Amino acid sequence: MNLVDTVHYAAPAGGTGGGWITIAMLVGMVALFYFLLIRPQQKQRKAHQELVGALSAGDDVIIAIGMMGIIKNFEDDHVVVRVSKNVELRFQKGAVNASLPKGTLEL
Repeated sequence: MNLVDTVHYAAPAGGTGGGWITIAMLVGMVALFYFLLIRPQQKQRKAHQELVGALSAGDDVIIAIGMMGIIKNFEDDHVVVRVSKNVELRFQKGAVNASLPKGTLEL
């Protein structure tokens, strides 16, 4: 008796049952992926859009690079931020990370 015959005799008979288990596991993995990755990202994006939509001239903000300043005005989808006495920088609105309480910065 050789090794191939031994493995052949020892192998259990395979059944076709259990297909629904595979489908249930796949559905569970997709649901887990959605609730752990996609849904939190959607919530974060919505909160950021609300933040950017609520901005107005005179708001103290933090830009994505960590720079803080006061919004001077808006131009299309850009915002002009005063970061020092005579220094104004232009950023995309999406670069605004956070809004600070009014009066936090005095420039």
